[in-house]
Amino acid sequence: EVQLVESGGGSVQAGGSLRLSCTASGIIFDESVMAWYRQAPGNECELVSIISDDGSTTYADSVKGRFTISRDNAENTLYLRMNSLRPEDTAVYYCAAAWGVAGFAGPCPLGDYWGQGTQVTVSS
Repeated sequence: EVQLVESGGGSVQAGGSLRLSCTASGIIFDESVMAWYRQAPGNECELVSIISDDGSTTYADSVKGRFTISRDNAENTLYLRMNSLRPEDTAVYYCAAAWGVAGFAGPCPLGDYWGQGTQVTVSS
C-alpha cells in the first residue's frame, strides 16, 4: 500500500517560514518523481514544485526564490522549505509521487499517488 504522509503545516504571519515534510512508503522512492502541489478553497490546484529522481527541480513562478524542494532518499522523505510566506500562499499542500513529470499534468489530484494534505495559513 502506498502512503504519503505530510506534516509541518500551520499558521504563520506574512514573512514567516515553514518546512513541510512528506514521508513515503510503498513506492520506490529514489526512482520516483516527487512534487508538492497546493489547492486553495474554490481554486484549481497549483503545481508548486517538482524534484526528479536525478535531483533536478522546477518551481512555479509564484514561489521561485522563496520555496526550496529537496529530498532525502535514505529516509524516503520529501521536503518543502517555504520562506517569505505571503497570504496568497494559504492553501492545503499535498505531496505527490509519479513515475514521470507527465504524471503531474491534468486536473487535481496530481500525480499517481498523493497524500492527505497539510494546511498552511498565512495571515497578513
